[in-house]
Amino acid sequence: MIRTIIVDDESPARDLVREFLSADDDFEIVAECINGFEAVKAVGQHDPDLLLLDIQMPKLDGFEVLALLDRSPVVVFVTAHDAYALRAFEVHALDYLLKPFSSERFHEVMARVKLQQSNRDRPSVAALGASLRAKPLQRLVVRHEDGTIQVVPAGRIDYIEAADDGVVIVTGGSRLRKQQPIGEIGADLDPDRFVRIHRSYLLNIDRIEKIELYAKDSRVAILRDSSRLPVSRSGYARLRELL
Repeated sequence: MIRTIIVDDESPARDLVREFLSADDDFEIVAECINGFEAVKAVGQHDPDLLLLDIQMPKLDGFEVLALLDRSPVVVFVTAHDAYALRAFEVHALDYLLKPFSSERFHEVMARVKLQQSNRDRPSVAALGASLRAKPLQRLVVRHEDGTIQVVPAGRIDYIEAADDGVVIVTGGSRLRKQQPIGEIGADLDPDRFVRIHRSYLLNIDRIEKIELYAKDSRVAILRDSSRLPVSRSGYARLRELL
């Protein structure tokens, strides 16, 4: 049996997929989810073989779901937008169903899923999700140690600080830990808004109140909340290009 999770925020779409799957005894539906938060939790609980995943969902989209998973099921995107379908097709690792789809098209894709089941050397779906996300990112997703997920809009981030093998995202006085190198996050965020002012700091330039000379070739950025961040010589040069 191919253990399957259906993820779609639209009830008619879930109903149709459930109906089509019921005609094939090789598949077992172990969970149905109406949003990305439920999907991440369900994958951890059920360890499915197949994830039928909508892309456009509120709060957490399909690509963000994949980036949070520590399992690698076969993933089939279910989407009404052919631009997303093309991106999934181009990586040659995921299949897709373009809404509205016929029973014939659905079962054609499920036949490919059965072939993929025999392939144990599957790519990481987290890496695939990260590669397919639109950039620059409009939000960061943080998974806490207790399994809860928090979505942080990019515009609300004050600054990001490197911390060991991860970062601390500072937003409105809160400090959120995320296991991702600061260089990777910086490459994904809007370069016209976020600047690497120091090897340990990535700053939202909208938060700058002023920049003061601290020592020779050394400056400090003073933020609107009175936070003070070091600015390296190269960081100051990057800032000057935008300010």
